[in-house]
Amino acid sequence: MKLKGVMPALVTPFNDQGKIDFNRFEKLLTKLRDDGVKGWVPCGSTGEYNALTADERLSVLQFVAEFANKDELLIAGTNAGSTWEVIEHTKRARDAGYGTVLLSAPFYATPAPDELIAHYRSVLDAVDVEIVLYNYPPKVGVEVGMAVLEAFADEPRVIGIKESSGNLLRAIDIRSRFGDRYQVTNGSDDQTLDFYLWGATSWICGPANCMARACVDLVNTIEAGDWLAARDKMQVIYGAMSSLESGKFAQKVKYGCELAGTPVGVGRQPLLPLTDEEKAAFKKAMEPVLG
Repeated sequence: MKLKGVMPALVTPFNDQGKIDFNRFEKLLTKLRDDGVKGWVPCGSTGEYNALTADERLSVLQFVAEFANKDELLIAGTNAGSTWEVIEHTKRARDAGYGTVLLSAPFYATPAPDELIAHYRSVLDAVDVEIVLYNYPPKVGVEVGMAVLEAFADEPRVIGIKESSGNLLRAIDIRSRFGDRYQVTNGSDDQTLDFYLWGATSWICGPANCMARACVDLVNTIEAGDWLAARDKMQVIYGAMSSLESGKFAQKVKYGCELAGTPVGVGRQPLLPLTDEEKAAFKKAMEPVLG
């Protein structure tokens, strides 16, 4: 798979009873397609995969796969707390039509580098999929370090890495060590311009749920080589991105969807809805984006 363009890390819409709302989901996906996204990444952290049952996760994967067009990229989030669980979710995703999965380190376990390497090898041995590694230390407690990338440099099914570390030096280091061996997809949303400068070719983007058109416009401008115009477009969305990175990410993205006209409900506990003050602050940050 060639990773390209903006791929929303999809929220999971809920209704007022806390159940998955597939009517809202379809409306959201239709709008995002109209806004120009290149594919779909369900059941990631923005999608609250950790708060979904295994059957709910499968229902989300199946729904998105059935909605997707043949020319749209499909990447399934299949992370869990143990290698055994990850393999089971990955098998289900493969059966649902996903040839590529996005995998951070198992949460809570904080595996050492050799354990993390063995974890990914076990998934590759068990399921015929490609893997996009996912470096997100704030969520899982460990980094997908250079030792992991070194270990899989000759494994063609490990195709890339999503960088959500917030550390631009990671992108520079990956490019310096590996050239274009790994496709880098940006996940540090407030540093998108910088990560593209250092070799990112795509953006798996939680904020795209509520501001896809602006995100797509930014990436199109970068790909056209107009870096000064891209800098100006990054400045427009920076306030909202900075707010998202400051905390309560999933809640703000979901509230942003409401502001953008595609309400998706609120998160599952322990996530609580934003307070009125938090809503007002994020709405102000979104004003330049929404016009």
